[in-house]
Amino acid sequence: MNHTLKRLSSLLAEGKASSVELCQDYLARIASLNPTLNAFVTTDPERTLAEARAADALRAEGKGGALAGVPVAHKDIFCAEGWRTTCGSRMLADFVSPYDAHVIERFKAAAMPCLGKTNMDEFAMGSSNETSFFGPVRNPWDTARVPGGSSGGSAACVAAGLAPAATGTDTGGSIRQPAALCGITGLKPTYGVVSRYGMIAFASSLDQAGPMARDAEDCALLMNVMAGFDPRDSTSLERDTEDYARDLDKPLTGLRVGLPREFFGAGLGAETAAAVEAAIGQLRKLGATTVDIGLPNSRLSVAAYYVLAPAEASSNLSRYDGVRYGYRAPEYTDLTDMYERTRAEGFGAEVKRRIMIGTYVLSHGYYDAYYLQAQKLRRLIARDFAEAFRQCDVILGPTAPTTAFRLGEKTADPVEMYLSDIYTIAVNLAGLPGMSLPCGFDGQGLPIGLQLIGDYFAEARMLNVAHQYQLATDWHARAPGLDAS
Repeated sequence: MNHTLKRLSSLLAEGKASSVELCQDYLARIASLNPTLNAFVTTDPERTLAEARAADALRAEGKGGALAGVPVAHKDIFCAEGWRTTCGSRMLADFVSPYDAHVIERFKAAAMPCLGKTNMDEFAMGSSNETSFFGPVRNPWDTARVPGGSSGGSAACVAAGLAPAATGTDTGGSIRQPAALCGITGLKPTYGVVSRYGMIAFASSLDQAGPMARDAEDCALLMNVMAGFDPRDSTSLERDTEDYARDLDKPLTGLRVGLPREFFGAGLGAETAAAVEAAIGQLRKLGATTVDIGLPNSRLSVAAYYVLAPAEASSNLSRYDGVRYGYRAPEYTDLTDMYERTRAEGFGAEVKRRIMIGTYVLSHGYYDAYYLQAQKLRRLIARDFAEAFRQCDVILGPTAPTTAFRLGEKTADPVEMYLSDIYTIAVNLAGLPGMSLPCGFDGQGLPIGLQLIGDYFAEARMLNVAHQYQLATDWHARAPGLDAS
């Protein structure tokens, strides 16, 4: 069940498989392996198969796009009409969305059936998928290890062949880091390219939806579905329709690859460094040249992020008070007590931690000292990238400092957990596109991720580089040996 979207599309077009048959196969694999991996929070086979039958009918009439009938999984942060939409939290454990997010609308318009909603860190806050109210997701390469977060469920289900592709969201690395730890390809687009309407907010100036799939070509096809202007989202960018697969086959001759010295210093695991160096060598063989660059303010990105993101989270999560929807404490004495008990019982420890940090940095007397300074740092980080892109076409480095760590290994030390995103956060602060793709394995057989960063709206160029690299290597084609019985 490790077919690419392109292969599944061909099977459907040639009449060698139906959407119903594909969905039945994936649903059977989910039923077999999900009890171990915990990658899905919700499935609804009846609804999935109804969507598959509709897609088959469209194809029979000669209608529907190239991906019509190809199933996909969705991170449980996207509102989907009639589906339970939990955001990995007790606060929304029984919430059934009355409407579709823009991303869900786009996939429905493409006639791509939904296989289910994938597990995630609570309200997308985490780097290991251990903060979910529904329990941790397990890495299919080693079920004693984390899949990364917050889109860990999406990454694990694609890696394990429970779905050919999935949606994710990336606030500080939450598509790229789990893609790296699970050995798949994941893309975070330029901020504003994919609408945030109906995507439950964590940090509104950082959140961005993107695709997760086996390879770069699949991510390009998914971007063609996901991207587009949405007037309901004030941060959505109105741009001409773009074919993200248009440059896939271009040679890399003349490509200038920037290597930030800050990404190759202390803290980077030796095996990860070796795999990234080998990938750099492969790109040179394909015609690329390398340029040493500096991103001096990137070392401050984690500190800036953990002021800005909690500040926005404290505001966004204030709506969960037990009044209108979501969890409400069963016992309370008055309105204030209901608020307090509802939020105390409905939110997990990591979410509470970030709400408190965010409320603190926005409070009178601390706003200028913390929040305003972090915003200034954000501008300096973006300026560093602008200067770097005068010297190179793409920036390359590791996605994560190490491979997947063991479940529970970092839960007692939040700061150590936060450093899992040390190479990814700066991209979100600058609003740039970035992606992760497999570039090797460590001595324990765990995947290693290579990160590409592009200038604004350079998704097609990044996908071109990734695709050419994947034509020359087979890291992305390897899959964990899971037995679905």
